[in-house]
Parts: sequence; C-alpha cells; structure tokens
Amino acid sequence: MNHLERFLAVMEYQPVDRVPNWEAGVWAETRDRWGTEGLDTETMHWNWFPGEAELGMDPREFVFFNGGMIPPFKYEVIEEDERTFTFRDSMGTIRRRLRPEFGASMDTFLNFTVESMADWQKIKSRFDPTNPKRYEPNWDVIRAPGWQNREWPLIFAPNTQTKGFYWLARELLGIEGLAFGWFDQPETMLDMMSFQADFLIEAIRPILEKTTIEYVIFAEDLSMKTGPMISPRAYKKFIYPHLRRVVDFYKSHGVRYIFIDTDGNPEKLIPQFLDAGVDGLWPLERAADQDPIRLRKEFGRKLLLTGGVDKREIAKGPAAIDAHLRELMPLIEEGGFIPTIDHTASPDISWENFQYYWQQKQKMLRGKL
Repeated sequence: MNHLERFLAVMEYQPVDRVPNWEAGVWAETRDRWGTEGLDTETMHWNWFPGEAELGMDPREFVFFNGGMIPPFKYEVIEEDERTFTFRDSMGTIRRRLRPEFGASMDTFLNFTVESMADWQKIKSRFDPTNPKRYEPNWDVIRAPGWQNREWPLIFAPNTQTKGFYWLARELLGIEGLAFGWFDQPETMLDMMSFQADFLIEAIRPILEKTTIEYVIFAEDLSMKTGPMISPRAYKKFIYPHLRRVVDFYKSHGVRYIFIDTDGNPEKLIPQFLDAGVDGLWPLERAADQDPIRLRKEFGRKLLLTGGVDKREIAKGPAAIDAHLRELMPLIEEGGFIPTIDHTASPDISWENFQYYWQQKQKMLRGKL
C-alpha cells in the first residue's frame, strides 16, 4: 500500500499493513535537551508535520496557505525596562514579554485588536481571501500538476493556518473579551463568524478547482481542561451554522475529511461537530481526560481519532510506555485512529525514552506490540 491508500483505509476502518506513523513535533527545550543527550540535532528538519525522514515518519503534504492578516501589523517595541519589553505583534495585540536572559515564560496580553464593531470593520480588509500572497507563487503551475498522481495525503493548510471560528475571534478579542463578546456584542460576533465562513470557503476554492484534498483541520483550541470555553448554547447560535456551511462546501468540492484541532476537553460540543459534518478530533489531550478508547465507546465509529498518546507516560520510561501503548491496541486493530503524542513532545521526555517509544510505536502500528 502507498501512504495515501494506507491513510484512507485506516479512516474507513479497512485492513492495513500498518497505521500511518505521524507526529506533530517537539518543544524547543526538548530539542535542546536531546542535543545534550547524544542526538545530532542538525540531522533533522524539525518540522514533523510533513514527516521527519530521519526518523522514518510517513509523509504528508500541506498546501501552503497564509490564513493570517495581510498585511500584518508592523512589529513595534512600545516600552522596555530591565526585565521586560512591551510590543505590538503581527495581529495588533499589545503584549509584555520577559527578556530571554530571565528564562522562558508566557507573555502578558495587555490589549487586543478588536473591542467593538468599529474595530472589526477597520481590519476586515486584512483578511481578503483572494490576496495572491496567501499562496505560493505559481502554485497552480508548479505544485498542482503533481497532486493529481500523489501517493500521500494532501492537506489544506499548514498547522494553524486554517483558522477556525473560535480561534480567529480569540486572537482578535482575547479569551476574556470573547467570553463577554458573545453576550455584550452579539452583532459583532455574528458578523465575524459569517465573515470567517466566507473567508474559509473562498480561501480554498482555487485549490479545489485544481485537486481534491484528503482533509482539513480547523485550528480552534476552544477547550480548557474541564470543558469548552464556549457553551453549547452559544456555539449553536454563533458558530454551528457557519461551520456547517463551510463543511458542506468543502465536502461537496472534494475534501474527504474534516478535523477539529483543540487542546483540552471539547466533549460537550462533539455532538454539534458531528452534526455539522466534522469527522474527527486532534490531538486528544490526555491531561484533559481525552482517552481515545473511551471516546470510541461513547461516539462510535462516527468520530475519527488522531493523537491520544499521553506525553506524561512517555516521560516515565519503558515499562510505562509499553503499558500505555498496549492500551491503545484495540483502536489500532479496529481502525479510525492514528496515534501521535498528544500535541508536541515535552522536555521531560529524555532522548532515550523517546527512542524507546519510537521503537515500540512502530511495532504497535503493525499490530505486533
């Protein structure tokens, strides 16, 4: 079987010689640690989505697309002191960051781009889906002909560039502003959701005129550890109708599967995802109780699953790794599941433990663990 045939067979619960071997990547601190533990870090590309050949990952091709603002806001340092600097990022957000010499930390977000309908109207032009800078130069001549005879999955677009509805709104309003926005300025939010649906449709239209697509992942990150950051009621009103419109267009124009990318626990929204035509989830964060075995029992074969390997278990060493991977064997045997570490490999995973995981995972993918 070639890589494309193998992927499609797993998604359709058909027999395969092995399940595709994919991963998302590692933290920068993980890469640094592995470099001190014997790995020649210069031999790798470190973009694991299309597949790290040095490790024998299976290839995927992501159609290049820029889903952000064009033009972006100009980066600007606004204020500095001995420990921090405050700057405007490409989305127009004002952030305060600790200087690198004081260690890694999360930024403090001080001000977001959209606080009113007037703010939203001002920046709409930066999301013109027809801007040619969103695609590779001459993609239709250089890339598209080769897609017709591909032997690997073709995906639209690179990680996080197919921005979902919640994702876009969160970037523009911030989590707190968005939480209030559904209630305090519903007209702004309805306009934004409708606009984003149009954007997602028009963004992919030129690609689908040249080829089919195996799947699209909408980057959403709409969940925290205990549940969604938007209620099912608000989701039904503001997002669901527009998600369904986009999914209907995509599937009627050659997209095979639709996935939602969200950390945390989105379970209260899964029925709406499925009803809108979404097929699967990624990355199934285990710290948020996203156990793929349990999800399969709850939602059946309607819900395709990717991810679900607990990074915390990989850090514990061989015995924990073996036990954890064996728990996933029923899904390997049934299909509809492609295991990856639940997001990216964290720095508490040693290079030795990752190598052991990698060795045992390859056995698992063949059903021989």
